Amino acid sequence: MAAGRAIEVEAVVEYRRGEFLISTRRERLNLDVIHGFLTNCYWANGIPREVVARSIQHSLCFGIYEGTGAQVGFARVVSDFATVAYLGDVFVLESHRGRGLSKWLMECVIQHPALENLRRWILLTRDAHGLYSQFGFTPVKAPERYMELHRPNVYEAP
Repeated sequence: MAAGRAIEVEAVVEYRRGEFLISTRRERLNLDVIHGFLTNCYWANGIPREVVARSIQHSLCFGIYEGTGAQVGFARVVSDFATVAYLGDVFVLESHRGRGLSKWLMECVIQHPALENLRRWILLTRDAHGLYSQFGFTPVKAPERYMELHRPNVYEAP
């Protein structure tokens, strides 16, 4: 890297809290758990398994694992690792909610060395504003500047 410090995006980062582990180790991710959740959630309903696999391949992913090694949560970040990041597919399985795992997951994502000092973070949520606002996220201040191409039915069979 010509200017600034080089950031090792591929380096595995892990955080432990009690019986839980958050890891960026791609090999630990359980595609069955991730796809099983996403294909039934409001923002990715019906998403094909191969699309989930491809999204994981091209993202910095964070998995939450309990002591047994079972995956119980997930988040992924798409970024240029210099100026902007999109945070998506954040979830904790229903069976593990109410333990502070989503807040801890957000802390780990925001403090990841490859994601420090970005100018802009972007995310979309229907119902988790309270969580994200704890980390500085706010409603868009200038919506007239934002545009999108949104195809909500893209995963439905033609």
